[in-house]
Amino acid sequence: MNKLGLLGKQISYSFSNTYFKKKFEDLNITDTTYENFDLNDISEFPLIFKNNPEVKGLNVTIPYKEQVIPFLDKLDKKAKKIGAVNTIRITKKGKLIGSNTDYYGFKKSIESYLKPHHKHALILGTGGASKAIAYALKKLKIKFKYVSRSPKNDQTISYDTLMSEGLGKYKLIINCSPVGTFPNVDDSPNIPYNDITSEHLLFDLIYNPEETTFLRKGKVQKATILNGYNMLVNQAEKSWKIWNL
Repeated sequence: MNKLGLLGKQISYSFSNTYFKKKFEDLNITDTTYENFDLNDISEFPLIFKNNPEVKGLNVTIPYKEQVIPFLDKLDKKAKKIGAVNTIRITKKGKLIGSNTDYYGFKKSIESYLKPHHKHALILGTGGASKAIAYALKKLKIKFKYVSRSPKNDQTISYDTLMSEGLGKYKLIINCSPVGTFPNVDDSPNIPYNDITSEHLLFDLIYNPEETTFLRKGKVQKATILNGYNMLVNQAEKSWKIWNL
């Protein structure tokens, strides 16, 4: 019996677990299971393999997409460039190979919605997921800035600056922060929502709730809105291919 799973923290709500269990049922796959590995700290990571030698692959979610890297034997080219991992494949020789399918999932789910005026983007948050989004935006030739509470470089602006200066040329806004995730569904990133227009495209990596407060506020301003569901489906299918190489 092969075992796959999700590495994360407080992940009982997990999309991946539900998605893969249904996939296995639909395809009548009976030799593979999928389960959550909910760790309090990344130092517990090696115990997964000690206690579950049949594990052949893992997805990785918040907050371990960067923290897991030192435990891996190798990163593929894209994961190395991105600096974050959301998929791990265990080879027949027991080597742990890190990949990133987040960028693929995002790029595939947003491409058909992009218009010529979407030349500048804001990425809300600076965690592991935001790095994959940044990589995808580079591939799409869209310039971007990160938005953070504590900017560390000139590629990042603060929420306070954004509130005072407005959105200006930024017609694509991607929420990579966990703000607005269940159960804190009334929360939303602190941005000037009144500046949003019908030319704006708002993308939220969150999928639970289906329509976050961030997206709802954008919709009121006539923006096009997308949640993270299709991104997750796309990246999950890409992970499945990697595990079955």
